[in-house]
Amino acid sequence: MDNLYYILNDKGEPVTCDDVLIWGEWFETHDRTVKKTYINGVEISTVFLGLDHNFGSGAPLLYETMVFNDYDSNLIFRYATREEALHGHKVTVKKLIEESEESQQKINPE
Repeated sequence: MDNLYYILNDKGEPVTCDDVLIWGEWFETHDRTVKKTYINGVEISTVFLGLDHNFGSGAPLLYETMVFNDYDSNLIFRYATREEALHGHKVTVKKLIEESEESQQKINPE
């Protein structure tokens, strides 16, 4: 099985980590936040996971965007690269803004 543990090097690039103790120490002491956005009380958070969420089956999924709000925190998107994660974050924010505007139009029809 491929390595499941990853840390970020000095350039911010994921590299495998064979020692779970080193990985755990890195995980606890580094900021893994890629991007956070808040819209009307909703948090959109994109982070480096440090663990392959594809579990060795294909390209490693090392980044994740989650949406946190009062009624639904089940929106989760995972990505292989930082670039994909940043793009996914942007798309998620745009979609939530559009949904918020549509909701406002339904509440306050012209």
